[in-house]
Amino acid sequence: MSSILTNNGAMVALQTLQSVNKNLNMTQAEISTGKSVASAKDNAAVWAISKVMESDVQGFKAVSASLALGESTVAVARNASETVTDLLTSMKDKIVGAQGENVDRGKLDQEVQAIIGQIKSVVGAAQFNGLNLVNGDTDGFNADGNTGVDILSSLDRSSSGVAISNIGVDANNLSTTAGDALTAAAADATILTENGGTDDDVVVTLGAAFLTAAGAADGTVALKRSDAGVDDTNLAGVVEGDVMRLKIGDVEGSYVVRAGDDQSAIFAGLKNGLLEAGISDTDFTLTLATANLTVTNETSAAGIGVTLTQERGTGGLAQLETMDVSTEAGAATALSQIEGMIQTSIDAAASFGSVQSRIETQSDFIGKLSDSLKSGIGSLVDANMEEASARLQALQVQQQLAIQSLSIANQAPQSILSLFR
Repeated sequence: MSSILTNNGAMVALQTLQSVNKNLNMTQAEISTGKSVASAKDNAAVWAISKVMESDVQGFKAVSASLALGESTVAVARNASETVTDLLTSMKDKIVGAQGENVDRGKLDQEVQAIIGQIKSVVGAAQFNGLNLVNGDTDGFNADGNTGVDILSSLDRSSSGVAISNIGVDANNLSTTAGDALTAAAADATILTENGGTDDDVVVTLGAAFLTAAGAADGTVALKRSDAGVDDTNLAGVVEGDVMRLKIGDVEGSYVVRAGDDQSAIFAGLKNGLLEAGISDTDFTLTLATANLTVTNETSAAGIGVTLTQERGTGGLAQLETMDVSTEAGAATALSQIEGMIQTSIDAAASFGSVQSRIETQSDFIGKLSDSLKSGIGSLVDANMEEASARLQALQVQQQLAIQSLSIANQAPQSILSLFR
């Protein structure tokens, strides 16, 4: 039945044309934007995932900038430590030369003092963007609970949200600044008599307990300065980072307190420090006990002093301030001290070198991770341009056919007029 009121063919042709036009518009939008999912209405789930990933990529850009800044800061500190090591090694040559009898110690001392001045200059100038990790000014704590700074290293996304990760950089105090003496640590100042005398040994005790998490000074082991409740302004007790110095005659050994140390660990460290500084184990017997160290004089000489000092905030090169090789005794003291300071600067350079390598590795990983995220986002939302091109050609043909079909359908009612002629 033909009708001039209802043209079913035209309606079908119109619906087809509208559908083709819609698909054609979508394809043209894909081609113009380069995205198959350009907004939430295209595919809400995929769009939401891609936006989260895009925000992470932006976050990793900030992480990369932080790592670059941190790497430069650590590199400056490492270079300073290595330079100080070279200068101390050069100084050692002068100090060894001052041990001779027929030498001009005054001239050698002038050279030593010039090197000391250069070391101070290097340590003072070793800053990047205002941060100096070797001059002792750093007083904050890093992620590892040590004195130092944190470098933002990652964004960690999980089902519970986003957290940050840090790389802790430990500061190394290579200054010549003397620390604050612990008030409760009564420094031993005992004189050894000759072997066989009435007082040929000295028992060295710590003279102070350890700081506690309650802010007191009655603990039994060394805590980290960063532990909650620890008051590191309290000079009546020992805490991690304090410097112990035990001097026997002209030879001085030092030990830096570590977290978890008890008294026996500290005295073991002091004994090793004395041996490293060149104490003669045939002239002096060092006997460890639970809470002390006994020094026994095995020589026939008398009047040998034994002194224990305990300090907080001491620079690793503090002994340079009193170094003087213009006399025989001063040259001997300097020789016993220089090796420990060289080891301190070597340890600092190694510490900075290790963390710099870690930062470089993390920076490389963050770059690759960002590239992977960008690739993942692209696979989710980017348009397949080859496919879109082929689809565009097909839809343009379909559009032309749909227009032609609609034109034919619209002409159908005209044929009814011939029935009335």
